[in-house]
Amino acid sequence: MIKKGLSRLGTFFLYLVSLLPFWFLYLVADFLFVILYYIVGYRRQVVRENLLNSFPEKSAAERKILEKKYFKYMADLMMETIKSISMSAKSVNRRMICTNPELMEHYFGQGKSIIAAAGHYGNWEMACLSFGFLTDKRRMIVYKPQSNEVFTDFFNKTRSRFGATMISMRQTLRKMIEYKNELTFTVLASDQTPTLADAKHFVTFLNQPTAVFLGVEKLSKMINCVVVFYKIELIKRGHYTYTFVPLVEDPKQTKPFEITEIHVKYLESLIKEKPEYWLWSHRRWKIKPEDVH
Repeated sequence: MIKKGLSRLGTFFLYLVSLLPFWFLYLVADFLFVILYYIVGYRRQVVRENLLNSFPEKSAAERKILEKKYFKYMADLMMETIKSISMSAKSVNRRMICTNPELMEHYFGQGKSIIAAAGHYGNWEMACLSFGFLTDKRRMIVYKPQSNEVFTDFFNKTRSRFGATMISMRQTLRKMIEYKNELTFTVLASDQTPTLADAKHFVTFLNQPTAVFLGVEKLSKMINCVVVFYKIELIKRGHYTYTFVPLVEDPKQTKPFEITEIHVKYLESLIKEKPEYWLWSHRRWKIKPEDVH
């Protein structure tokens, strides 16, 4: 009971902070970067190890530059995520612009639903808000529940306040079957780390064997929907574009694991181009192939 009360107090504090203007929050972000990187060293060793394993061909000096760029962007992202709690529709549409919304209507016009593979790359939280304005078809965002239910519910309400429906990862299959006769737009993260029990397949991702979920592949084949990737690009501080990139138009004609390989490789190409915008502080490679029996 006390924990829930403190969590609710925390969410109320985050809401109050979100009311502050962007320019002030970016001043906070500049200060936060110094604290996280130089004083606290928040997961700095995790980031350092991930960068070393992913880019062994880069020099130590090059990886150090990437490390600092990442922490600088992470501080911005934290403040932008808090700001998204109270952002207006006008502000979202001004700061997160879809470059090709007509692609969605193109596929909907063919009677095809869409699954969008995504990564923890760029400001995925603001993109969730933007999805609410793209179409009048059902928009579903699949999420992985966190241990703190209060914060999970709070951020799900934030993400869905412009019309998207939040679906727990464990309920995805049931919901997709429930809405199979509707045209839908569903977003799934392609870089979530599965539990040991769910680690059924590994791909080579950023130079390492990586356990992956097969949800995008299984769901797209089940309802025969188009698979796209939504590519987020930072234009300037606090301003982004995202583009839907077609990956697979006829999933039932693909080989086993082909769709998974395609969307993972596409995310990898984005990360290699501008590594600092991916979530390097995540312990992505904690499950090894030898751990799976």
